[in-house]
Amino acid sequence: MAEASRKAAERRGRRAEAMAALWLRLKFYRILETRLRLPVGEIDLIARRGNTVAFIEVKARNTRHAAETAVTSKAWQRINRAAESWMAGQTHLSGCDWRFDLVAILPHHLPIHFRNHWRPHFAPTRF
Repeated sequence: MAEASRKAAERRGRRAEAMAALWLRLKFYRILETRLRLPVGEIDLIARRGNTVAFIEVKARNTRHAAETAVTSKAWQRINRAAESWMAGQTHLSGCDWRFDLVAILPHHLPIHFRNHWRPHFAPTRF
């Protein structure tokens, strides 16, 4: 039963990420990466619009509040480490600003994009 539950959660997560990516494309973001897995952390989506790169966590929840509070500070720190690692290899993005966003996927609602939802205690290194 646990295996079936895990697989169902994985499918829901993939659907939510696909919905978030579509929503961001409609807002003129270019999706650079999806489901990025690095040794230091994972990032659901990486998108760019203009001179800004957004590292985006996607949460499908029943309420806005549940989605907004679903990512712990420790998880954001892992996402930050992954973002720093990824940006270090992207010399063509060296002049870009970057931020950490959240996209909430709620039942019977359009996705909600929280820009600059989380900030590290220190400014990330610009590469």
